[in-house]
Amino acid sequence: MERAIEVLHDDEQVLVVHKPPGLLSVPTPNAEGDDLVAALARQGQAVIAVHRLDREVSGAVIFARDAATRDQLEELFRAHAVKKTYWALAQGRFQDKHGVYKWPILEDGANARISAQGKPSETRWSVLASYRHATELQIDLITGRRNQIRLHFAHAGHPLAGERKYAYGRDSQVRIKSRRVALHAWHVEFPHPRTHANLAIECPLPDDLMELRAHLADA
Repeated sequence: MERAIEVLHDDEQVLVVHKPPGLLSVPTPNAEGDDLVAALARQGQAVIAVHRLDREVSGAVIFARDAATRDQLEELFRAHAVKKTYWALAQGRFQDKHGVYKWPILEDGANARISAQGKPSETRWSVLASYRHATELQIDLITGRRNQIRLHFAHAGHPLAGERKYAYGRDSQVRIKSRRVALHAWHVEFPHPRTHANLAIECPLPDDLMELRAHLADA
C-alpha cells in the first residue's frame, strides 16, 4: 500500500508537504521514477510546483493551488522572501561555529559546478553538534542554485554524508555511512501570498536521519 504524503500546511491557496527521500519533486525529463506531484494527485491533491528538492533530499516543499498563487509564490522566491532552513550532516569537524560560503555556481543542465563564470551564491551555516567524524549543521540558504548546499560543502572539503555526486570518493572518511545524502529541508517561513500572514512551518527529521544521528552520537 502506498504511503501517504504528510501534509504540513493546507489552505485554499497553499499546500506544504513533507517530501520523502527517493521521490522526484516534479516530473523530470530523462529521470525515471515516481514524483511528488503525481503522488499528491493520487491523494486527491491538485497542485502546481513552485520549487523543488533533489530526489535524495527530504523535507518541506511548497505548492500552489492555482496559477495566480504560483505567480505570487515565485515572486516571493525571487525577492528572497522565502526563508529556507536545512539540517545537514557534513563530513569532518569544523574549526568555526558558524560561517558562510559564497562560491559562484554555474548550472549546466542537470549538473552544476563551482565556477568564476557562475551566478552569485550564498550559503550560511552554523554548527549544531560535533561528532568524531562528522558535524551536524543548520544551514540557511540565501540563494537557491542547483545543488548549492551539496556543492558548497563538497568544495569546502566537507561533503555531506552520503554524497556521491560531488564527494569524489571522500565519503569513505565517514565511519557511519548514509544510504542517501544527509540533507533535510526542516523549516520554511514566508508571507502567505493572499493574506500576507507569516507562515512558519517545520518539517521534523525523518526516521532514517534520526537513526543516522543516533548512531553518530554513540560512535
